Amino acid sequence: MANLSTRQRLTQAALDLFLSQGVSQTTTRQIADQAGVNEATLFRNFGNKYGLLLAKQQDIPEEPITKQSLNTGQPAAALKSYVEVCLQTLEQFPHFVRSVIGEADHYSEEQVQLLRSRLMALRQEMAHHLDHLLGESTRLPPDDIASCLGALLVGYVVIENTSDYALWPEREDFLRVLSTVFLSADGAASPQAARPKSHSDAMASQEQPHQGQAHQVTNQPTPRRDEAIGDLPGVWVHQVIKQAKAISIQDQAIALVLFGAGLRLEEIPGLLRSHHISDKSQHVLRVVNPTAPRQVPINQWVLGKRYGSYTSNPLTKWLKSRKDGAAHLFVTESGAPLSLQDLHSRWEQWWQGIDVGTPLPKPIQAQQTWCVEMLMRGMSLENLSLLAGCEVTELQPYAQRGREKSAIAAATQLDKK
Repeated sequence: MANLSTRQRLTQAALDLFLSQGVSQTTTRQIADQAGVNEATLFRNFGNKYGLLLAKQQDIPEEPITKQSLNTGQPAAALKSYVEVCLQTLEQFPHFVRSVIGEADHYSEEQVQLLRSRLMALRQEMAHHLDHLLGESTRLPPDDIASCLGALLVGYVVIENTSDYALWPEREDFLRVLSTVFLSADGAASPQAARPKSHSDAMASQEQPHQGQAHQVTNQPTPRRDEAIGDLPGVWVHQVIKQAKAISIQDQAIALVLFGAGLRLEEIPGLLRSHHISDKSQHVLRVVNPTAPRQVPINQWVLGKRYGSYTSNPLTKWLKSRKDGAAHLFVTESGAPLSLQDLHSRWEQWWQGIDVGTPLPKPIQAQQTWCVEMLMRGMSLENLSLLAGCEVTELQPYAQRGREKSAIAAATQLDKK
């Protein structure tokens, strides 16, 4: 650790000890001794060992459980192969797995949110693998299998490796029962349409009428095929941001995130202060989305008007004005995170008095406006797909809308000659 900074030595020492003996059995004195620093330095930099755990969690990239090719032959063999890989990963650090769960009541709100987002991302990854491996050999939706399987694997590892009690005489028995539970009894394919809706599917269905969408709600900005892109005129957008500012600096900051970074309204409640990165060269938000985690820049310019700089704009001013210690980026007066319902109410309030006819624009149109603007300013579809968290093919309607607006602008210029 000779060439590492004090902070890096502390986080590395904490990680080594957490993995070898668990969080609960690790003391701040042990961490400081292994890092070769005074214990007071640890407290000054991280507060306690849970602050170190949070710092290390934030630094660790979200990587898949396995990058290797898995058996995709018979469903039972495919499931067994995948489960064995998952078990081997968890069994490397059984004490850490147990203590991360057992110590959860000591976590800060930021740690809870981060742990939840990581678990959701892990579930999505497992669901993707299971859908590929099992196909229609099960009547359960992949994400439901992933949720149940994840709980079973963690429970199995914790009990089998950290106590004298054995749930199963042999691992083969455990794997055999899993196959029986998750696969169709006869191994025959089941019609995909016959699968019941998972919890996440049901939640998405409930949100559809609220968002005016006929398809499942995701983080992607994809409109219906029969629905035109609803990008908004610049004059409307600037009026809305102005009215949001008149209500509060927080409202204007939220409006900037919607129109200047292209986030969906549903992504706002999960934003934390730690997701905000601002310096002289950039202003970025880290969106911890389970299906497409990404980083998105907050533009200084929105539809031809500049809203401050990277270091001084409505969002940075909102953060500087705060006196609370709440972890979330946007909060109520009591310090609780803004709910989706709060955000919808604010959106409707911003539009009051602006002559836009009826019905009022929908929140999703802020992201649609941003996508079209990015393409018209020269961004490639490939780069936009990374920022928006969707496939290039799903952005084709935005490219078409951008071409339409460019054609109108060109025709207007010809008319002036």
